[in-house]
Amino acid sequence: MGQQLEVPLPDGVRLHVAATGPVDAEVTAILLHGWTLDGRSWHRQLAALRARFAGRVRVVTYDARGHGRSSCMALRTATLAQLGDDLAALVDQVAPTGRIVLVGHSMGGMTVMEYAHRHPEHFAARTAGLVFVSTTAEGHTHTAYGLSPRIARLIRLAETTGAGVLARCGAWRPPRALLRALRPSIRWMLFGDRCDPADIRLVTSAVAHASLRSIGGFRASIGAQHRLATLAALGRLPAAALVGDRDRLTPPPCAESIAAALPSTELTVCPGAGHMLMMERPDAVNAALAAVLDRVLAAAPGPAQRPLAA
Repeated sequence: MGQQLEVPLPDGVRLHVAATGPVDAEVTAILLHGWTLDGRSWHRQLAALRARFAGRVRVVTYDARGHGRSSCMALRTATLAQLGDDLAALVDQVAPTGRIVLVGHSMGGMTVMEYAHRHPEHFAARTAGLVFVSTTAEGHTHTAYGLSPRIARLIRLAETTGAGVLARCGAWRPPRALLRALRPSIRWMLFGDRCDPADIRLVTSAVAHASLRSIGGFRASIGAQHRLATLAALGRLPAAALVGDRDRLTPPPCAESIAAALPSTELTVCPGAGHMLMMERPDAVNAALAAVLDRVLAAAPGPAQRPLAA
């Protein structure tokens, strides 16, 4: 039976955390969701991990600040830098000892990079493996929505302008009726050739639980982050990167640049898939995650890597 926890952060925000597996497991896998989503994004990975690793791996998911069942926050803290600090605090409270494997989708992957950048010694002492799913280390450099550059620039301008308006709306959440009307747009933006209607409903539900401050507030730092140099400093840390070739938000060049910066990365491109690989291609994500965990479990316990340079 899993645990439901609330983890307090220094600024008063409380993170909703779900954990399964023994506290003293050999490895803890921490799964981080994407922008406007929540920990439920990983539901197709949880059962697979339990079945394959039983008591050897503890699995933790959580809702980022302002998302899901976590509390809202001050607008000034709606940044990737703050999410990186939150992850460091969460590791200390939920997995204070032992090796960890970090698994990040979209904004979650960027959060992992920010944690490595802002807390290099902490990251180096604890992190034994990485899995990046549909994410980027280059902000919106490659984001063209699958459209012409001119149209993409117009969409980005409208998106960033709208994000600024939403960020000032505080803890209010999107009206469910509006989200139901936007389901065709959500499906086009986030999914590839195939889409289970249940996945659209789950994504819509997650967006409905994200505060407007979060939906708008995080957009600026997501677009501006550049962390290829941070990845390049991680050496031979076991890693995997997955991307769909129909991903309109983080297209294949995003994953390719991650793999180039972190040479130990196993790169997987999923034909016909979009941005929601955990749902669209769960077998591929599960296999990549299992491969990294197998490598970590086979290695002798100890420091995951040398401390990063300051």
